[in-house]
Amino acid sequence: MLKSLLTADEPPAVAEKRRDGRSDFVIVVDHASRRIPRGLNALGLPESELVRHIAWDIGALAVADHVSAALDAALVAQNYSRLVMDCNRAPSVPSAVPAVSELTVIPGNETLGDEQREARRLAVHAPYHDHIAALVDERARQGRKTILIAQHTMTPVFKGSVREMQAAVMYNRDGRFALALKEALAEDGVLVADNQPYAMTDATDHTLPVHGEKRGLLHVGLEIRQDLVGDPAGQLLWADRVAKALEKARSRF
Repeated sequence: MLKSLLTADEPPAVAEKRRDGRSDFVIVVDHASRRIPRGLNALGLPESELVRHIAWDIGALAVADHVSAALDAALVAQNYSRLVMDCNRAPSVPSAVPAVSELTVIPGNETLGDEQREARRLAVHAPYHDHIAALVDERARQGRKTILIAQHTMTPVFKGSVREMQAAVMYNRDGRFALALKEALAEDGVLVADNQPYAMTDATDHTLPVHGEKRGLLHVGLEIRQDLVGDPAGQLLWADRVAKALEKARSRF
């Protein structure tokens, strides 16, 4: 039997709020935290690296929490860093546990064995996705509609490339809700990109393809530029903007 990656006094893999919220929306945050399990010794990284985007989506959880409160929507968030295991990747793909993120070598991931990788999947990835699946199943049994929102944030500059957009919507085969949200945000004066700087695919994404697309649920991945949501004032401003746009988009279905 594999030894558990998390000790008894460490937080569980999943944080949840407003499970019984009245809204149609379920908001998930794959990259909510920069926390590293104690036993992984910060993956060999200094604190200066763990505050960067490589470890988490800066501002994403705060925005999602404010939106969740405003709409009375269920919120599910991952409690550990994407550097431990990226919950928006299938656990079998190499990028789920990156040896290099952007241009930074991750020492604790360089020589990871199959058993160590499986321990991370069991501790972090599986509980998160099992929790989302159980929540969506529960809502379906209750006859409740679910619109799945995956909240992310993006860096204003990536490998030297400046991102002019303020926000972006992401989708794969089903862009119904994403395009409605894009229109609603644009009506509020937001510069919104369409599947840029990331295009969602089965190979590069996991949460929405599995829990949204395969179930036939309306869904969208929403990116906001991190320099716009890096402080409490920006987080509140954008949460208000996003909450209003989500409701406007929902009214079209």
